[in-house]
Amino acid sequence: MVLPVLIPILVLSVTPLVYGIALAFTDAQSGRTEPTEWIGLLNFTDLRQDTLFWESFRTGLLWAAGVTVPQFLLSLGLALLLSGRLRFRWLARVLAIVPWAMPEVVVGIMWRLVYHPDAGILNETLGTDRDWLGSLGSALPAVILVGIWAGMPQTTVALLAGLQNVPGELHEAAAIDGAGAWRRFTTVTWPAIRPVALAIGALTFIWNLNSFALVYVLTNGGPGGRTRLPMLFAYEEAFRYGQFGYAAAMGCVLVAVVSVLLAVFLAGRLKGRDT
Repeated sequence: MVLPVLIPILVLSVTPLVYGIALAFTDAQSGRTEPTEWIGLLNFTDLRQDTLFWESFRTGLLWAAGVTVPQFLLSLGLALLLSGRLRFRWLARVLAIVPWAMPEVVVGIMWRLVYHPDAGILNETLGTDRDWLGSLGSALPAVILVGIWAGMPQTTVALLAGLQNVPGELHEAAAIDGAGAWRRFTTVTWPAIRPVALAIGALTFIWNLNSFALVYVLTNGGPGGRTRLPMLFAYEEAFRYGQFGYAAAMGCVLVAVVSVLLAVFLAGRLKGRDT
């Protein structure tokens, strides 16, 4: 019964992952005429001394945290608003998920037009001619803002689904007891949606850490590597410089980091259930 699901996963996910891990222990390069050789941990030894990669990793952590935290807080507020008795609530919910329906490439192109230094709507509104995506000081914050906007819908939908399962009787009872809006949120709403909130927060952080397409379209890692995320760095090593084995080693490091984050999250969930 599970074979129809397992076969695509094995073919499209597990097999490429295993092949990529094996590739990290070789000297595979593009245009190489000699047979690929097994070199053990040499790629990882070189990677340990690669300051540019670790700088991109630091940028990736800043990006992931800078997108995830504001995105979660704004999505939670939007979900609370959409779960209330709002006029034309159905229309507001549809508009809230519009960015989710747009491909990341389209989102990136659209925001490049917004940030355009000569004809962008942002500079036209502010009356400036700043190159938001080309400036060392503003490139990363500008890209983070786009990431927040693009990722809010899925976080909002997940939190909204959790809010729908909170019994209304609990809010009514708390209101009768004299609890204000904040008190009702901290004692009724948050405990009920906490498992969903923690799950979506952890997964969003991991998704953002693995981001590629949005930043690639917006800045291609520039200016001066200021927005070069780890996935962009690995992509350049593989497809610009042809260092497939070295790029695979970078991918292994990212897989290891994501695995640790998932293990910490799952351990926390299991501990929460036991208590």
